[in-house]
Amino acid sequence: MAKILVADDEQKIREVIREYSEFNGHEITEAADGMTAVGLCKLNDYDLIVMDIMMPKLDGFSACKEIRKIKNIPIIMLSARSEEYDKLFGFELGIDDYVVKPFSPKELMARVNAVLSRNSVSEKPTERVMTFDGLEINIPARTVSVDGEKVDLTPKEYDLLFYLVENKNIALSRDKLLSDIWGYDFFGDDRTIDTHIKNLRNNLGAYRDFIVTLRGVGYKFEA
Repeated sequence: MAKILVADDEQKIREVIREYSEFNGHEITEAADGMTAVGLCKLNDYDLIVMDIMMPKLDGFSACKEIRKIKNIPIIMLSARSEEYDKLFGFELGIDDYVVKPFSPKELMARVNAVLSRNSVSEKPTERVMTFDGLEINIPARTVSVDGEKVDLTPKEYDLLFYLVENKNIALSRDKLLSDIWGYDFFGDDRTIDTHIKNLRNNLGAYRDFIVTLRGVGYKFEA
């Protein structure tokens, strides 16, 4: 069972998501605005947040920024707007998926379960710590350190870095990364990968060049 926070100013939307989520065995907490969602995240831990963009008091993008300052919780963004800019901006903030309204509740649940599955903590006790010069990556603990300083990444940035490292020196296409990390193509645009790579490189600082761009192909981790 997962604890899910649903933030949307439309009560009917919250009720539909609650109904389908509880049917799938999840526990739901509701928020009618972004400010309430941020406050709940300060007080409680959630496995996933489903959040609308257009909300009173604090919009979904702003709420996402505030939540990211305190916790790394996977976020699925809901919106009646399907503009490419909104989607790319959301992914730059580190959201895990973007669903356009009106949506199929069954499809949303499939996406919810996929995100939960990808972000579940591994039960394997094997310690896997990889070190590349001053870059230390602890996969089971989901931690990354640069020259001894811990780096805070979004859940998707962790997944992307771990995947690249586990496939070190192997050329990985954008389609391959989308398929194996996201599980599906969000909206047919592989710039999702480019945006996450850019953010990941910025976080790696002096070791950004370990992620090599392969023109016309994709990326690989080379250290």
